[in-house]
This record gives sequence, structure tokens and C-alpha cells, in this order.
Amino acid sequence: MGDDSTHSTGELRSDHRGAFGDYGGESSGLIDRTFRERIVLVGVTMPDGSADETDASLDELALLVDTAGADEVGRIHQRRSAPDPATYVGKGKAQEIKDMSLAVDSDTVVFDDELSPAQQGNLEKILGRSALDRTAVILDIFAQNASSTEGKAQVELAQLKYRLPRLRSASRTFSQQGGGIGTRGPGETQLEVDRRRLVRRVHKLEDELRKLAKNREVQSKARKKTSNRRVALVGYTNAGKSTVLNQLTDAGVLAEDRLFATLDATTRKLALPGGEVLFLTDTVGFVRKLPTQLVEAFKSTLDVVIDADLLLHVVDASAPDVQGNIDAVRRTLHAIGAQDVPEVMIFNKTDLNPDVSGLMSRFPGSVAVSAKDGVGIDGVLDVLSDRLRSMTELVELTVPYDRGDVLAKIHREGQVLSETTSDIGMVIRARLDPDSKGRLAEWLSGADAVPEVVPEPWEATSESS
Repeated sequence: MGDDSTHSTGELRSDHRGAFGDYGGESSGLIDRTFRERIVLVGVTMPDGSADETDASLDELALLVDTAGADEVGRIHQRRSAPDPATYVGKGKAQEIKDMSLAVDSDTVVFDDELSPAQQGNLEKILGRSALDRTAVILDIFAQNASSTEGKAQVELAQLKYRLPRLRSASRTFSQQGGGIGTRGPGETQLEVDRRRLVRRVHKLEDELRKLAKNREVQSKARKKTSNRRVALVGYTNAGKSTVLNQLTDAGVLAEDRLFATLDATTRKLALPGGEVLFLTDTVGFVRKLPTQLVEAFKSTLDVVIDADLLLHVVDASAPDVQGNIDAVRRTLHAIGAQDVPEVMIFNKTDLNPDVSGLMSRFPGSVAVSAKDGVGIDGVLDVLSDRLRSMTELVELTVPYDRGDVLAKIHREGQVLSETTSDIGMVIRARLDPDSKGRLAEWLSGADAVPEVVPEPWEATSESS
């Protein structure tokens, strides 16, 4: 058993290991771990929850901690009517947590719920070690996994916004003396210097992300001009979205059996059996109690979900709480304004849970797959074709023989069902979305032709006058 890492005053020692990099780690948040921290987990059940739900959430928190590079060595539950304003769990329970931490020689205590800066500071004084919440763990995992320029900037921004209100001077509360004539006297505290530096960095990152968002918007507009449908893969983290993308498009995206393996949105073209072409985008996985800082930071990346014509909601059919995962994803979709985008449920990992008939009966039109083995992928293609076809309209067009450019455009933008010859040109039956139909209105024939607009009497009068 290790000794208590405190001074006699009970304050946290500055050389205490742990805190996911806050003490001894890199300031960038991309932490190079030299050891696996020992973690005590704390879960609190409020009146609107249950002990089983708290257990399930703590099990997931243990997986998050493991992904972050640490080990669970103890777990404490509490039932409360409301959070304690000072310590979240109350002074007595905080002392109990300290006793367990000493008994198991833990480095850090992680709470399953978000702590306020004041609660975090008070707990660290009592516990004599780092006190973190679920948000800090998720931010740390994102920092380790971010690879693209945009992803790194988004994660760093989220971390800084999380850290700013939690800046504490710790052992550096000394006042720095100003130098030179006329500058003597109390200078800025190190805390003020750190806060100003972080605020400048936040503004710089926000500016960089605005520029990246504009570039993404230009790319999005270019895709919209092609009239190809846009489909986004969404789902709980580690549900298998990237594996589904790889099976459908040979994208070659990293797919690992761990939480948040993929953070960066990846878009690939997918040709459906009927000839339609769509853009399929893999997005970051969601999780329960997803930090608001991350949702806000990844807003521009998640715009692809809001703008999608259809969502493929990938669900891990072998998860302990399938419905809970579905609900967590839908809450996040609602938070970003994508709750009204149509979705198709894809129940993945049927190799681990072959019996998904009950799940599929609750979600008509869903598909069961084992993306790892490629089983059921053809069914996904069929459902995609059917759902996207239902968003189109069957029309007839007559195109003169010398307008090969129009014929090519119809093939490019729609699904051609038949082509026949006539005295005046090719007669084509095709499925087009409303935008494409508008662009090809000149060539519509029969009942599909756009009627000539006859001006109202007052319009004709005003023109003649």
C-alpha cells in the first residue's frame, strides 16, 4: 500500500502522479503514459435513476478508463436525493472514498457525473489525490485518438474550455514581481498568466476551426450539386460503423475493437445495385453523457449528420444495454438538431448475438449484419436502395437525339428504368429527386411536364401598364 500523497495540511502534492496528465503529463493533452494509473470509480444514483443504471454506467466508465490507459482498482456507489453543492457526494462519503483510495493505493478518483470546478477542488483537498469526472476521461481519450488537423483542433478546444474554469494556482500562488523602475509591486499571479494564455489559445483555435468549417461547407456544396444522396453512419462508440463503411466501400478506414477508435469524418462514394451513387460518411461515435464541450467543438463535423438525407444507425446487438445505447445516440442527434433525419437501424455483431429477431420486430425495416464477416451487407444495400428510391419520383422525359449531354445528365442524376425511341427523340423513364426533376423540367413529357404558368389578371395588367 502506498503512503498518502499529501502534506500534513491535506493539500494535494504537486508531484503526485496521475490526473490524466494534469500532474506531470504533457500540456497538449496528448499524453505519453509512463505507467497505468490506478483508478477508483464513484457512481451516484439520483431519484430519477436506478442502481442497475448506475452499475451499467460505471461498467462503461471502466471501459473508458481502460481505453484512456488506466486500471480500475475500486468502485463506490452512493444513493442521494440531490448532489452536495460542495463535494457532490457529501463530506462523509468523500472520507470513505479517501479511505478506499488509501487501501487500494489509487492515483486518481473518477466520478461518473460531471463535477463543478469548486466540487473538484474541494474533493482533491479531501482525497489528497486527483478527482476527475467522466468528461475529463472522454476528453483525454479524444486527445489520444485525434489524427487530422481539424480533429486535433476540435479536441484541444474542448479541453481548454473544460480546463479554463478549473485553473487552480495549486502551489504557484506566489505573485511575480515586476522588474524595472515604475513596475515594482505585485505583478500578475501565475494563475492570471495561465488563464490569459489559454484564452488566447481558445480564440486562435476557434478562428482556425471557422476557416476549416468554411472549407467543409464548400466541399458540402460541391457534393450537393452532384444530386447524389448523402447518407451518414451514426451510432454508439464501438458499434462497428467504420467496419460497415469498409465493407460497403472498401474505404480502408481504421476499425478497431475499442472505444472512439475513429474521430475524423470520412466520406466515400457508394454505387448502389440500381446504379444510383451516394456519399456515405462515417462519423464520430456517441456515448452516454457525451461532454457538451465535445458536442460543441465537433459541431462543424457533425453538420454532415444534419444535412444527410438518411442515417444508418449502427447498433451493437451484443451490447448489454442495446436500448440504452440507442436512446443515448438519439439524445445526441436531438442535441445537434438531427432528430428529424430519417434513419435505418443496422443491428451489427450478430456473430456475437445471432438472435436479434426481437430487436428487429421493434424497428421495422431494420437489417441484421455481421460487418466483420460481411454477412448481411447485401441487405444494407437493398434497404438503402429502397429507402432512397422512396425519396424520388418516377417521371418520363423526351430528349432530342442530338442532346447527348442531357441523356448523360439523366443517367448521372437519377435511376434510368427504360429507354425507348420515338420520332422526336429518346423517351426515358427514370427516378429523379425533386431537385433533379426541376433541373430537367424542360424535357419532362406527358403528365410529368410542368404546366405553363399563366399570369394572373393583375400581373398582366401591371405589365401592360
